[in-house]
Amino acid sequence: MNVASSTDNIVADAAKIDYASIFVTLGIGLVFWVVARFIILRITRRVAEGTSFFKKPHFRWVQPAFRALDHERRAQRAHTIGSLLTSVLSVVVVVIVIIYVLKYLNVDIAPLLTSVGILGVAIGFGAQQLIRDFLSGIFITIEDQFGIGDVIVTTEVIGTVESVGLRITRLRAEDGAIWYLRNGEILRVGNRSQGDYVPEEPADPDVPPAPPGTAPAETAASGAPQSPKETLKIQEQKAGE
Repeated sequence: MNVASSTDNIVADAAKIDYASIFVTLGIGLVFWVVARFIILRITRRVAEGTSFFKKPHFRWVQPAFRALDHERRAQRAHTIGSLLTSVLSVVVVVIVIIYVLKYLNVDIAPLLTSVGILGVAIGFGAQQLIRDFLSGIFITIEDQFGIGDVIVTTEVIGTVESVGLRITRLRAEDGAIWYLRNGEILRVGNRSQGDYVPEEPADPDVPPAPPGTAPAETAASGAPQSPKETLKIQEQKAGE
């Protein structure tokens, strides 16, 4: 009797499963993911290729004014943002589809969602630095703080950007060394390529620096330019002598 009763319960539970709704949910989720991914890839490709306005024959004279690395920089930004959007889209679609499938399987998802929430909080506390790096990389890319070919100044190194990822930025320092900087650790950065940076002129090795306490007369004798006040002061000193 017990075996027969258990079998009847299993058959009854199986009969309550809405298979049609499960297949419809899976189909809708798959179609939505394919269409949304196609749109993201299409937009990403158009952004990476850039506008065709200045590619017309009567605008060719403008093209040399653009930086040589603009295309590569724009393409990397577009692909990075596109991959990020694709990953977010995939996670959202998979989570929603799984929730609805479990619901149609007559599974109580409330305890499951509670367990997932607790697990997510634990992972969030354990991976705070990783999340911080990813968020910083997203904002660096979206705000275009720096890109490929830019010369940037950080607290650690001065170098040329070779790659900008969601977690790591790769630089080539002035001495040729390759630096890998975590985006979350880049607190302050100066971009010499975006501003009006003027490099400092190196000191002339043939002209020794003036010793401290040099008198204006000595400065005048050395041929350095003087202001009118310094000239008047020197003339007064000579007249007093």
